[in-house]
Amino acid sequence: MKTFKTGGIHPPESKFTENLPIENMPVPAELAIPMNQHLGKPAKSLVKVGSEVKKGELIGAADGFISANVHASTSGKVKGVKPLPHPSGQYAMTVLLTADGKDEWAEGLNTEPVNWRGLSKEEVIGRVKNAGIVGMGGAGFPTNVKLSPPPDKKIDTVILNGAECEPFLTADHRLMLESSDEVIEGLEIIASLFGERAKAYIGVESNKQDAIDALSRKASPKGIEVISLKTKYPQGAEKQLINAITGRTIEEGELPFDKGCLVQNIGTAVAVYEAVCKNKPLVDRIVTVSGLEIGKPKNIRAVIGTRFSDISAFCGEPKTGTNQVISGGPMMGKALFTLDVPVTKTTSGILFINNSGIENARERTCIRCGKCVEVCPQGLAPWLLANVAQLRDFDEIQLLGLANCTECGSCTYVCPSKRELVHWIKYAKALVNNRQQRKSA
Repeated sequence: MKTFKTGGIHPPESKFTENLPIENMPVPAELAIPMNQHLGKPAKSLVKVGSEVKKGELIGAADGFISANVHASTSGKVKGVKPLPHPSGQYAMTVLLTADGKDEWAEGLNTEPVNWRGLSKEEVIGRVKNAGIVGMGGAGFPTNVKLSPPPDKKIDTVILNGAECEPFLTADHRLMLESSDEVIEGLEIIASLFGERAKAYIGVESNKQDAIDALSRKASPKGIEVISLKTKYPQGAEKQLINAITGRTIEEGELPFDKGCLVQNIGTAVAVYEAVCKNKPLVDRIVTVSGLEIGKPKNIRAVIGTRFSDISAFCGEPKTGTNQVISGGPMMGKALFTLDVPVTKTTSGILFINNSGIENARERTCIRCGKCVEVCPQGLAPWLLANVAQLRDFDEIQLLGLANCTECGSCTYVCPSKRELVHWIKYAKALVNNRQQRKSA
């Protein structure tokens, strides 16, 4: 089994839903579809109150190079266009859509599959762009941009990320089992954009042996290699995945295409297949609903804009001990202040947690044990970064490699003093960014 060379941890996996097939959640009576579901500039709303739309119809246009289209997730009437709570913890311009119950596709969308091999590179990327596809592993970078690296950057390695190393999450695992043909074909489409020189891999952690077997049977005849990865967090981080599979190291200031690599998520590959072959915009995704405090943990297919409160009701409602709900996984997800936030293109999971034990833990002085240094996958000294962040020493903290921190949470997890190391590092990044913006102004 392959793995990255520096750091890493192995928290309890808690994959309670790994054997539960994906369920299609009914479309709720009202959807809240944000214009901000991706990195970059939010989409520009194209509808107004009273507008009637069909499923898949464009309701938000990409507003700039780093932006992505947004589509109606069902058919119905626009009830409002206004700022509403977003899983990021902020407010975002959102289209409120009242469903008409017909779930009727706009003409020409979600058609019978066609052969993509007759399409040009420009046509494939154009379909991906029109469909509003973004990285579905969490970052949300517009996929059409990622598939168009600078001409001087030659991609020779395309990797699908099937690690899903966050505890609890099993959405990608189920997708690899239940839609393995679409996963493989999506990867073929992506790899074809870089010519015959591009070697294709799928990296899957060893705790998903059934997925490794299912993909291997279909991938081998097509020249795609399925790599068994050691079960270790953060195996699915882009830099760590590249290092594990190719041995290449992404240095400070470099991007994957600088080392000839391109990484996409399993869900993104399926979305690419559906966009290119079926002309289907990204209007739904697989979400793991789990945690010890939810009545019926599930893997569900939910349309974009479904509120977490509706999902909670569909999954048996949270237990009385729930005191925290997280969007994403427990290591890198965000705690929510309300359940009135919607599923977006990057929502991989919803966790219902009782963290009273953590809340009662008292943060103590650093004892210089070095555990955070030992587990940091970027080879940093998190204890020192946090100390300097508390002192607000902008110049010193950048010399310590602040920008290289991926905020994976490994350091906070192992700290015996219960220091909120990632919190302080995020705080420092915000201060540095604000300082740079003021200088530019």
